[in-house]
Amino acid sequence: MSAGPHMRLERDCPSPVCGVDEVGRGPWAGPVYAAAVILRPRRAPKGIDDSKKLAPARREALEVQIKDQAAAWGVGFASAEEIDTLNITGATGLAMRRAVAAMGTLPAFALVDGNYAFDLPCPVRPVVGGDGLSLSIAAASILAKVARDRVMVELDAIHPGYGFAEHKGYGVRRHAEALRVLGPCAIHRRSWTPIRLALEGVLSG
Repeated sequence: MSAGPHMRLERDCPSPVCGVDEVGRGPWAGPVYAAAVILRPRRAPKGIDDSKKLAPARREALEVQIKDQAAAWGVGFASAEEIDTLNITGATGLAMRRAVAAMGTLPAFALVDGNYAFDLPCPVRPVVGGDGLSLSIAAASILAKVARDRVMVELDAIHPGYGFAEHKGYGVRRHAEALRVLGPCAIHRRSWTPIRLALEGVLSG
């Protein structure tokens, strides 16, 4: 059984080290979000884990604790328009740079979830499965997930009928059906194939 994320990777890096993670690369609609967190080793909230393994209420509770107890944290995003302009990899890097800048503290090193070394204002170490290995990355995954989910609920009220509050913009059947009936809205990623086909009027349900 996995022991869950810990601070071992952080101890091997120059200090201060931040964990960075993103959420929202795959959806058809909405922004991509990223967060960066520098944890205090002796003040890390208990129960931090990969955000995907936590119930929504637990993520929200940990969000408050992380923001209160971290040495620094920041959240950033890139819009659907920026995703269309830069492509998803470029927009994810932009969201991460915004998250690091929002911390107000320049880290000496960044541990980034995944296998891609994004261009950040400090040395970067990609960590595959990082949200299950690094406590800082896991904390960042929680902040990014809660922030994006909250925004998608708000966007559901602005763009009703698509079910954004429920599926957060991912390409589930309900979303595909709504797209076929309503067509794309302002927060859809027009460079995504399903959205492009919907704009052309040929999306099948």
